Amino acid sequence: MQIWAGLGNPGAQYALHRHNVGFMAADIIAEVHDFGPWTKKFRSLISEGRIGRHRVLLLKPQTYMNDSGDAVQQALKFYKLDLDALTVFHDELDLAPMKVKVRTGGGLAGHNGLRAINAIFGPDFRRVRIGIGHPGHKDKVTGYVLGNYAKSEIEPLSDLLGAIAAEAEWLAAGDDARFMSDVALRLQDES
Repeated sequence: MQIWAGLGNPGAQYALHRHNVGFMAADIIAEVHDFGPWTKKFRSLISEGRIGRHRVLLLKPQTYMNDSGDAVQQALKFYKLDLDALTVFHDELDLAPMKVKVRTGGGLAGHNGLRAINAIFGPDFRRVRIGIGHPGHKDKVTGYVLGNYAKSEIEPLSDLLGAIAAEAEWLAAGDDARFMSDVALRLQDES
């Protein structure tokens, strides 16, 4: 089993925030791959299903971003899984909007959800970094990250999330490079 944690903040008022793109990715993966209904467990909303031959538990911590690590820890402990079973989907300021990169380990870049997970497990977990771009000045970061996607961004965002879900089998199989290249190809075909 793998645990894929989408990071975000709970509540309708946060639903379209750039900071919630991890939740959005989890939602579309669940929909495209016909996962079970969302239920409450591990201080999270969870949905279980299969991607190809791989069993995946999607996790949307309901603890707010700053305490995401606790929810992730509860799920990994319950299933007796090691850190290599964890994939975290999150927004990334230092990546161009509508781009996706996968890596294991790395810095936190001020991301409180990553910081909460890192505080418990250290940095060596797999991350699906979903680019939101940078607003240009550090004083604008909080408002930008905690702001809604613009109307003009909704269609490209939908295309990106659809591509992530469509190519998720490569991610489940551990072929991060193929996942990233196929997502990029799908997005190229969309434009």
